Amino acid sequence: MEKIKIMTDSACDISPEQEKEHDIKIMCFPITLGDKGFMERIDLTNEQFYEMIEASEELPKTAQVTVPRFEEAYKEVMDEGYTDLIYVSIASKGSNTNASAHMARDNFYEEYPEAKDKFRIHIVDSKNYTGVYGYPVIQAAIKVSKGASVADILAYYEDWFSCAEVHFGCYTLKYVKRSGRVSCAAAFVGELMGLRPVIKIADAVSVTEAKVRGDKAVIPKLAEIAADRIIPQTPYVIIQGGSKERADEMAAVLTKQFGYPPEGYFQIGAAVASNVGPNIVGYVIKAHK
Repeated sequence: MEKIKIMTDSACDISPEQEKEHDIKIMCFPITLGDKGFMERIDLTNEQFYEMIEASEELPKTAQVTVPRFEEAYKEVMDEGYTDLIYVSIASKGSNTNASAHMARDNFYEEYPEAKDKFRIHIVDSKNYTGVYGYPVIQAAIKVSKGASVADILAYYEDWFSCAEVHFGCYTLKYVKRSGRVSCAAAFVGELMGLRPVIKIADAVSVTEAKVRGDKAVIPKLAEIAADRIIPQTPYVIIQGGSKERADEMAAVLTKQFGYPPEGYFQIGAAVASNVGPNIVGYVIKAHK
């Protein structure tokens, strides 16, 4: 009989409460800001991290989850009596963490060859970030609690990740300028004009879908895109930064537009906010291919 453990990493943005409720194992990313290093979720809350990056002129740096840490996690889960571990990673194109998980699996079976027949490690590339994989990981944990098999979970993941997208609006160009995604000159002109980029990430590729003028135009533009992209009657979730008000507004607009509410909210943590900043709002949908 299968005994399945669901595991992911902290860029999934699953809340600590959901992590505990659904018995999900989360590997946390190391973050460095200036001369200070800390572990996401463990050393700082999201709000504390937002305050730090708003006050800093430096861009935070994230590091991959290391091979030894994965090896330790695999051993812990095996020793707890599980037959299968299903790990969903941050996009492999954006982090070496997925590669670390594979390397650790090879090392683990070399050290514990007897485990190959009794403890299976499945590694899934989410091809994305934040709630794009946070949401299905929670759903997978719920399915496991109701008796789903490994084959059921892997098929669910394959279906979801084949068409899941995140769309979000940035209310400042400050962070994309720091990261080098937009030149200082372009960001300066954009800020003067009040431009706000609306961005899509699918299959780990980031695309600026539109640039709207002013904060008030962000959510209407996102709603317009959602109406065009979503597969009708499929679940969606809200992605938020530091503003719960904007997240609630986004949810209200989409609820009215689709006729049903979001299935949850995901607040971006340090790993994601390091790259886009805390001043964002958006959603995750299953989209037409």
